[in-house]
Amino acid sequence: MTDYSDLKAIFLNCSLKRSSEKSHTQTLMDVSKAIMQANGVTTQTIRVADHEIPPGVYPDMTEYGWPKDEWPALQEQVMAADILVLGTPIWLGEKSSICSRAIERLYGFSGNLNDAGQYAYYGRTGGCIVTGNEDGIKHCAMNILYSLQHLGYVIPPQADAGWIGEAGPGPSYGDDGKVGLDNDFTQRNTTFMTWNLLHLARMLKDAGGIPAHGNQRPAWDKGEHFDHPNPEYR
Repeated sequence: MTDYSDLKAIFLNCSLKRSSEKSHTQTLMDVSKAIMQANGVTTQTIRVADHEIPPGVYPDMTEYGWPKDEWPALQEQVMAADILVLGTPIWLGEKSSICSRAIERLYGFSGNLNDAGQYAYYGRTGGCIVTGNEDGIKHCAMNILYSLQHLGYVIPPQADAGWIGEAGPGPSYGDDGKVGLDNDFTQRNTTFMTWNLLHLARMLKDAGGIPAHGNQRPAWDKGEHFDHPNPEYR
């Protein structure tokens, strides 16, 4: 048995709805969350729509004229977690506008460095959950997972899961307490995604993160170019 009790996971639900309304995306995210909690992981869910988050790609947008920005406090919670799961509904075949904004704000912190001189998100794992009643799970997932790895997150195998009903207007995941809950494909993929996140997060934490060689910005800036073949950089 592997001990996961020192791991922390944060779920950012990028539904267009606030917490006062039911979120189908949350219903599926709760499956992943339950598996983590059953294995001692500390979990936290944030409904992004509940917060005033202006657009931008800087850590604190009040420094750029916005009167209020609640993202910096959320960023601290993201940085305290070993695992990040982004959840989004599908609208017009794309992730939600709130999910795009969350990724933009995550990007605004990605230039910061950790104590080893690596980019800030190194050593963390990421995944995504997508729901809707139209096609587009894989399209949304490839965009989200690419974005997370570009920021520095490590993406395990099969790090996405989702559910879509019949194309066109219709019930969404969890409606009437039953829609999609018996879908074996969705339940299997959500379970596999969750365990792959746990396994990789455990490996990274035990290893002390990504090895700090060949990826340290301060060392590069000082002239160390880590076996780069161009003679001008040696």
